[in-house]
Amino acid sequence: MMPADLHAFRPLEPAAPRWSVAAVPSILQPSSLLRYLDCVRHGFLLLDHTGRVIVCTASARSLFDRVGAAFESATSARHLLRVLRGDQLSRREIFRQLRTAREQGAPIVFEVALPDHTVEVELAHVPGKGWAVTLEDVSTRKATEARADEMARLDPLTGLPNRLMLRERLTEAVTRLERTGEAFAVLLIDLDRFKPVNDTLGHPIGDALLEKVADRLRSTVRPTDTVARIGGDEFVILQTGVREAADTQALARRVVDLIGRTYMVDGHLLTIGASVGAALAPGDGVEADKLLKNADLALYRAKLDGRATYRFFQLEMDDRMQARRRLELDMRQALARREFQLHYQPQLQLESDRIIGCEALIRWRHPDRGMVSPLDFIPLAEEIGLIVPIGEWVIRQACRDAVTWPAPMSVAVNVSPAQFKSDRLVETIISALASSGLPATRFEVEITEGVLLQESAKTLQTLHRLRELGVRVSMDDFGTGYSSLSYLRSFPFDKIKIDRSFVKDLSGKPDGDAIIRAIAGLGKSLGMTTIAEGVETAEQMQRIRAEGCTDVQGYLISKPVPAEDLPTFFASHPPQA
Repeated sequence: MMPADLHAFRPLEPAAPRWSVAAVPSILQPSSLLRYLDCVRHGFLLLDHTGRVIVCTASARSLFDRVGAAFESATSARHLLRVLRGDQLSRREIFRQLRTAREQGAPIVFEVALPDHTVEVELAHVPGKGWAVTLEDVSTRKATEARADEMARLDPLTGLPNRLMLRERLTEAVTRLERTGEAFAVLLIDLDRFKPVNDTLGHPIGDALLEKVADRLRSTVRPTDTVARIGGDEFVILQTGVREAADTQALARRVVDLIGRTYMVDGHLLTIGASVGAALAPGDGVEADKLLKNADLALYRAKLDGRATYRFFQLEMDDRMQARRRLELDMRQALARREFQLHYQPQLQLESDRIIGCEALIRWRHPDRGMVSPLDFIPLAEEIGLIVPIGEWVIRQACRDAVTWPAPMSVAVNVSPAQFKSDRLVETIISALASSGLPATRFEVEITEGVLLQESAKTLQTLHRLRELGVRVSMDDFGTGYSSLSYLRSFPFDKIKIDRSFVKDLSGKPDGDAIIRAIAGLGKSLGMTTIAEGVETAEQMQRIRAEGCTDVQGYLISKPVPAEDLPTFFASHPPQA
């Protein structure tokens, strides 16, 4: 009697007679046919309707030998399937699939992972005859696919896990958290001062530096942690098994310290830094995306606090960031909605006691927020690059307003470092002067030390082009930077603006007069005008006049006023003839 578990091999129709070889050409008779099949790379077996193996090629025998399964010609289908199914499929599942294949007339394919080999098995039902079995050793292919799959999860430069593998590790960490309560932390790391390395020394040096950074990060973590590179100079550490926040704090401190140490790369001594933002699970979130977002908010705080430091996520960071995003969206629409306006603060020449010009100061009147302070939106505009179109609008509007003032009054406009980098500053000023009809000699550009710190050769070229047009150039906030004196030697400024902090010190610090006197004397010896900002009292005015400053600006003269109010002010303060 046929074994019950071989019922799957019974054909649906009545059993047909055994294959006859008499009516088959000699070349296709089993003995000849087998020799042909022995040359086929894949293993091939035929089973009759009783489950007995009647054909087994040499390739199939070799495969069975490699997997350590002895094969005999009398081997039954039961023995064959026991070998092939391995531990992947149950006998019940195998026979379920065989019945499906027989009923639907479609072959079934499955893989069997044996200790050292992976075999792909295809079984096709031959109506009225039995089954055809094809065997292929796919071990090499599977190994290649596994290597390719592994490489797809690694950063090709540093060999660290990439975003894909980091995501998998985060998912595993979240699962452990839900199952066992094991806490973990996400640390987002951004390199400080890395871009200048690429820009000045080239990408090969930058890449070599990134490899050294990756090595240092590996050395800071345990084998159970994960270090991943997710961008150009962005890294992530997944710290597992966190017992308390102090564990993550210690790791963040090590990262900042280690990354900030000097590197030797191809003969170059390089110093960069690292800013780190950390988020703890479950306190700061239990989802991978939320933890990464919160770590990013903490990183942003670390950058604002001076870089080369670390910060932990705090709930108010998210509130501030949401407010910042809303402010950014509103500011992007403000130009189109004409919500910006210019106010002007008059400047007084002490010798003649006459108004000689005004400084243009931008204001933002929002329909819901009201008047938004420049201290709130100018830094954001510089950060997101919106300062360039806003600055161009200021230049054009200031020229249109100033051309209506009595000659020879001038207008001074602050220009940010980002405007200098845009390569459009000179062209914008030429266009604004031409379209408004304002003479170049009545237009003044105010720059801070921040402008001169970037690409000094290119910046000086731009300043000389402005000088050739007849535009005057003044250094704003003089004395507050590190290299103000050296900049006076590199470019002949027309005016030095003494920062308001020195004017404020006149009444509170004994050396206040000496500083004002020194700057005024320096300006006089170099042939430059000196203007003191922030003059608010008659006493300050008297002392500034005594120290030799040429001009003043501040609330004592006038607060900044809208353009439409200037005619009234000018009428009470006749300009210099």
